[in-house]
Amino acid sequence: MPAEPPTDRDLALRLGRRLAGLRAATGLTQEQVAIAAGLNRNHYQLLESGLSDRRKNTPANPRLSTLVALSAVLRTTVPELVVDLVPNDGDTHLEYRGSPHA
Repeated sequence: MPAEPPTDRDLALRLGRRLAGLRAATGLTQEQVAIAAGLNRNHYQLLESGLSDRRKNTPANPRLSTLVALSAVLRTTVPELVVDLVPNDGDTHLEYRGSPHA
């Protein structure tokens, strides 16, 4: 039986941890990443926290354009940014196959 899929909150928290780890690896501050990606600092801080709204405690669900901008700043690709957010238990069909243009 396949494992239960992660919730939106789980995915948002995993993405936040990924963003924080990549940011730390690049040596950038939250403010530097936010400015370079065209976001305000508070929005980026919320993403790293896995939230879209602190008061409502709703999970982050960034737009694709935001992920593209962040991946460029953090020196990665969108697929690499999100590939491990959903654990592959062997029953899913999620697999990163690299660039179709390679």
